[in-house]
Amino acid sequence: MQKRVWFIVSATAVVILAILLVLHARHQTPQVEAAPGPPAAQVAQVQRGSIDQVLTLAGQFQPYQEIDIHPKVSGFIRHIYVDIGDRVHKGETIAVLEVPELAAQVSETTFAAQQAQAEIVRAQHNVARAVATHSALHADYQRLLQTSQAQPGLVAQQELDDAQAKDLSSAAAVDAAQAALSAAQQGLLVAKANHDRVNALENYTNVIAPLDGVIVWRYADTGALIQSGTNSNSATLPIVRLAQSGLMRLRLPVPEHYVRYIHLGDPVKVHVDALSRSFQGSVVRFTRQLDFETRTMETEIDVPNPSLAIDSGMYADALLQLAHADNVPTMPLGAMVLNGKEYEAYVLDSNNRVHIRPVQVGIEGARLVQVVSGLNPGDRVITAAQEKYSDNEQVTPVMQKTPASEVAPQSGGVIDMSGQLSAGNGGQ
Repeated sequence: MQKRVWFIVSATAVVILAILLVLHARHQTPQVEAAPGPPAAQVAQVQRGSIDQVLTLAGQFQPYQEIDIHPKVSGFIRHIYVDIGDRVHKGETIAVLEVPELAAQVSETTFAAQQAQAEIVRAQHNVARAVATHSALHADYQRLLQTSQAQPGLVAQQELDDAQAKDLSSAAAVDAAQAALSAAQQGLLVAKANHDRVNALENYTNVIAPLDGVIVWRYADTGALIQSGTNSNSATLPIVRLAQSGLMRLRLPVPEHYVRYIHLGDPVKVHVDALSRSFQGSVVRFTRQLDFETRTMETEIDVPNPSLAIDSGMYADALLQLAHADNVPTMPLGAMVLNGKEYEAYVLDSNNRVHIRPVQVGIEGARLVQVVSGLNPGDRVITAAQEKYSDNEQVTPVMQKTPASEVAPQSGGVIDMSGQLSAGNGGQ
């Protein structure tokens, strides 16, 4: 029995010793780590598609025209029919002035015209009387002359001379009467012109809208004395300010680099954030010269606003399509790396090794860029963190699904005012 116990204790001790030796051996043996694989890289494929180059510029709306309306004559406001925010049409009466002295002037010129007409009637009668007298005297002279010629000595020369003098005098009287008639007719024209002038001034007491628009400010109320606005040097108070808001102007500073793309009539999509709406406009005018400080050219876009949804002063983003290409190789913008003044792309071969290749690019959008040379459809390019990879390095591609086309206005491509386009994360 004692031998059996001793045998069990010995066996247990041997097992424990063996276990301790194994643990010690494992502790002393260095661990061998698995070798790391190639680094991962975000990769996209060069594809064929369409692309637009769109220039987005911010501007502020202003009315097509904005004018202060002054009366042509001075007077008190009898009635004013509009207030701020009212929409008026061309020819609509805005206010009526009270000018008492004009009524007296109209009556005076009316009487003067009537008097001139009466002078014409009197002159016409004088002409008729002078013509009749001349006809009788001329006939008497002709009879005496014919008798003297038929029977010389029968008519005394003195009598013949008196008849001739009366004939000539009556002819002169006819000319004088006709001149008086002409003067009376001219006097009537002067009187009518003066009457028309005063009458026109009286018509100016009705102040009318010269164009369709919206009253943006009202300066006077009923009973106020308003001075005429005929003198541009005097700071007279207008009645109202009228803005032609049915057509809005949007002025944009186009950078020098993009001036060559601006043409009259070019369509422009205009988005107004405040309204969450887009409108269609067109390029209608530009200065054709650059600002020396900002190196931009002032360009105007006309945007129809028949419902007056756009208010003056609202900000808007205008999208000008500069260039368009169909069925061309495109790649993500992030795959383009700027190295000095040249562009490069990090291309993977069939063994997933990196090759840095120079590329020539064309139209640049917001997310895609046109490949002119250096790459072919189907090539795989690294789209981010290119500075982490070196030439001939093997990588593990992580393919990204990217669109082949980027077409305005759906894309809404944006180009910075500086004219510089981001070229990826690396290679700067």
